[in-house]
Amino acid sequence: MPAADSPLDGVRVVDASTLFAGPLAATILGDYGADVIKIEHPAKGDPARGHGPAKDGVPLWWTMLGRNKRTMTLNLSTQKGAEILKNLLNRADVLIENFRPGTLERWGLAPEQLNPRLIVARVTTYGQSGPYAHRPGFGTLAEAMSGFAAITGEPDGPPTLPPFGLADGIAALTCAQAVMTALYHRDVHGREGQVVDLAIVEPMLTVLGMQAMVYDQLGVIQRRTGNRSVNNAPRNTYRTADDHWVAVSTSAQAIAERVMRLVGRPDLIDEPWFTTGVGRAAHADVLDAALSEWIGARDLDTVTDAFEKAQAAIAPIYDIAGVFADPQFQARDSITTAHDPTLGPVRMPGPLYRMSRTPGRIRWTGRPHGADTDDVLAGLGYDEDERAALRAEGAI
Repeated sequence: MPAADSPLDGVRVVDASTLFAGPLAATILGDYGADVIKIEHPAKGDPARGHGPAKDGVPLWWTMLGRNKRTMTLNLSTQKGAEILKNLLNRADVLIENFRPGTLERWGLAPEQLNPRLIVARVTTYGQSGPYAHRPGFGTLAEAMSGFAAITGEPDGPPTLPPFGLADGIAALTCAQAVMTALYHRDVHGREGQVVDLAIVEPMLTVLGMQAMVYDQLGVIQRRTGNRSVNNAPRNTYRTADDHWVAVSTSAQAIAERVMRLVGRPDLIDEPWFTTGVGRAAHADVLDAALSEWIGARDLDTVTDAFEKAQAAIAPIYDIAGVFADPQFQARDSITTAHDPTLGPVRMPGPLYRMSRTPGRIRWTGRPHGADTDDVLAGLGYDEDERAALRAEGAI
């Protein structure tokens, strides 16, 4: 159970979602002390248990995604399974689910039939309304439909999808924030619970920035520009003499000027077009040529030291081994160590943010399938004989 000084101590979250936005939102809440109860089908388990590599039979993705959650099994398509969930939700604050719209209603678990203080976060690709609401979907489709893939990749190449769950991750952050907003409304203003209708595609529209307004007001459709930006330059990746890659960003005018002085092209600062980010972006070829030549003649350490002394923005492009070795991440314990009963010490990203009085923490890693079913049901008043009968019926 959460420590008494955890910021979400006393908040119970029922996670009945899978792959990956809903479960990650529940993980975030669990990191800050919420009592998260993970609901899984008795036979199938969460798909994350079979997603990605495993070590010694332990699924690594689940080890992280299932952290700080108690696990119980319920067959919600059975009457008794649905009744148990309803009983559980009578003592809960939040339900996170990502079934297709209408599924909860079919099981007799429509939000209006549940605890009126309950926050019901419904996470789907397209949302609970609209002509696509009942379509199956995943974050990949949100990355495609939002406009993200269309602007990602090289100008002469195909649209590019991210090699990880970008849309799901952004939706998870949004979902956790939405849940906290709804809890504040309920608890601070003395109101009832409410339904959060989160379409995974919609936070993607927001993080794409001013694309919608530019199209609305100017009729301009953003195109693929590779690693360049349409809003400022130089902004690209460059190779060092010792075959490392670095990224440079000059979103601020002062930074752009420092970079050009550093690479020996202060003359470009006096060009009329250099005074705006858009003007510099229109002349990215000449700016990139100057940086490529200067960076390409020096090794990584020389380049990064020179940029740091010039107070210009640069970063090495890491793979995960580089992340593990970097002193900044080490100093902040960004990749922290948790203990798994089977694997022993395991490294994974820590809680998202640091709080001075009530920091988040990893209390345990992902637990075995159904490990806490009996404890949760006992807490609801089901005795040993009743639990045995429920198992025999396939409800748990």
